[in-house]
Amino acid sequence: MNLKPMKYNPKILALVCTYCTYTAADMAGSARMQYPATVRIVKYLCTGRIDILHILKAFEAGADAVLVSGCEAGSCHFLEGNLRARERVEYAKQLLEEIGLGGRLEMFEVAASDAPKWVEVVKEMTQRALELGPAPLRRGQAFHPETLAQLEKVVET
Repeated sequence: MNLKPMKYNPKILALVCTYCTYTAADMAGSARMQYPATVRIVKYLCTGRIDILHILKAFEAGADAVLVSGCEAGSCHFLEGNLRARERVEYAKQLLEEIGLGGRLEMFEVAASDAPKWVEVVKEMTQRALELGPAPLRRGQAFHPETLAQLEKVVET
């Protein structure tokens, strides 16, 4: 029996702030910078709005990795939102480590004018997801649409 190894394309969910990281990602696209098409963006007004439940729902939806990215320290448009997000991400990382999903979550700080850093963040998370392999909760090749729709609905409220 000849089994060919399946090609693995990681699915990464990026939970980003509107003012900095999303602007950098938009600028990277406008400048036609090349980076892996492994990321799907969920835009928040501020990363301080991200709850641990949102991160866990992302994995339930089938994400192989999740990156949270906001303003640089000291430059949050909502004063301390990125600091609150960092605390939540650190706690979520502990939870994920306990259930065997360690290394699949990371927080980054990307300034609005730093499109090259956005490209590097996506490449770094893609490489990490490739090394870790598919997440055990992954249900198929795409994000589970019902769970992703629930996540996006939570973000809007």
